Amino acid sequence: MDIIISNSSGEPIYEQISAQIKGMILNGALKEGDALPSMRVLAQQLRISVITTKRAYEELERDGFIESYTGKGSFVKAQNIELLREENLRQIEELLSQVCKKAKSCGIGLDELKEILEIISGGE
Repeated sequence: MDIIISNSSGEPIYEQISAQIKGMILNGALKEGDALPSMRVLAQQLRISVITTKRAYEELERDGFIESYTGKGSFVKAQNIELLREENLRQIEELLSQVCKKAKSCGIGLDELKEILEIISGGE
C-alpha cells in the first residue's frame, strides 16, 4: 500500500493516512473485502507509532470505510453508493474552497473561474 506521509503539510499524520486510504477506496484501488495491513505492519512501513495508525484506522471505521475484527484484521467495508457520493462531494467542496481562496487572492472573479472550469471540463 503506497501511503506518503509529509511532515511539512501541517495535517496530522493519522489524517494523512486516513485520507489516502479513503481515496484508494473511493477510486477503486481498494475494493470491498480487501485486507488492510495490520496496524503494526503499517506503522513499521511508515516508520511511525502504532498509536498513529490505530487512530487512522479508528477514523476510517467510524466513517464507515473499513471494519475491524479482533484477531483477524481490518477490511474494506461494502460501500453505500450514497455515502460514497457524499464523501466525493465533500472532497470536491473542499478543493473548490481552496480554489476560490486562491482566485480571490489573485483577483480572479467568479465569471473567470466558471470559464476556466468549462474549459477544463471540456464544456460538459
